[in-house]
Amino acid sequence: MSDEKKTQGTSEQAGDNASKVAIAEPKSAMTEAVQPTVDQVVEGKVVEKRKQTMEEAVTALAETKNALAALDEKDTTRALDALAQVTGKLELILARQPELAFAPVDVQTVVHDVFAGTDTIEDLLDEAEHALKHGEVQKARHLLSGMASEILIQTTSIPLASYPQAISAVAPLIDEGKIDEAKAALQAVLGTLVVSNSVVIPLPVERARAMLKEAETLAEKSDRSTEEDKRLGAMLDDARKQLEMAELLGYGRKKKDFKDIYAQIKEVEGKVKSGKAGKGLFDEITASFRSLFDHKGVEQKSEADNDAEKPTGDGGK
Repeated sequence: MSDEKKTQGTSEQAGDNASKVAIAEPKSAMTEAVQPTVDQVVEGKVVEKRKQTMEEAVTALAETKNALAALDEKDTTRALDALAQVTGKLELILARQPELAFAPVDVQTVVHDVFAGTDTIEDLLDEAEHALKHGEVQKARHLLSGMASEILIQTTSIPLASYPQAISAVAPLIDEGKIDEAKAALQAVLGTLVVSNSVVIPLPVERARAMLKEAETLAEKSDRSTEEDKRLGAMLDDARKQLEMAELLGYGRKKKDFKDIYAQIKEVEGKVKSGKAGKGLFDEITASFRSLFDHKGVEQKSEADNDAEKPTGDGGK
């Protein structure tokens, strides 16, 4: 991932929430091997989202923080100049797009990952289900809190319905010499920035996609070496495990739809073990994969499952 991203890594181990997993279970060699491909997918989506940030809004946010810094130094002239810049930039945005509700200013990624195998995840899900049946809601909540393996691409935006008015209310306070009140008002304004989970990328799905792609390339070779045969088998085996993890964690469509792709992977495993090669071996797998994951319904549901939009509440710090 690019260094320019403000990436917040929050790798949550499923084992953190249960005594059953005292030590994180390591990722497989194939999972590590496809990580650069997964990173490229994420980077592409981040770049796409970053293009949507608005230069005027970025400047308005920076000048808001400059105004606050100036007030800390009792420099009211500089603070007022900065606020004038904020007002001007926001007026320009609204003049161009009066219907715009939020002006994007920043993009960040947040990573949640599960360092556990499917057996451990199943145990934790069973334990959570048992806890819920017995009214132990908080225990279930803690068990389920780490059940996510995904990258969130979050967009921070200025709310245009309230931010400009709030900024306009600060200047009179400065004119009246109410510096502490002006600083508090600016902190409150910065706390109204809105963070939305604009993209959700399920990691088991992207890992399985990358593994199946490499396996397909290897399967097309008629002169595969012994090492390539081993890698092909390992890629198929790990792709199935990643799909099983995706199913357990609730990524994709209905659970019954996973049966087809498991059967198709098993069939291809048998064919390549017997030495078969060529194009078309993965056609059914590819079709099933797209049916499971590559449609808007999945993404929209995933986004809805996360906090869609919420103020940062951090005062811009």
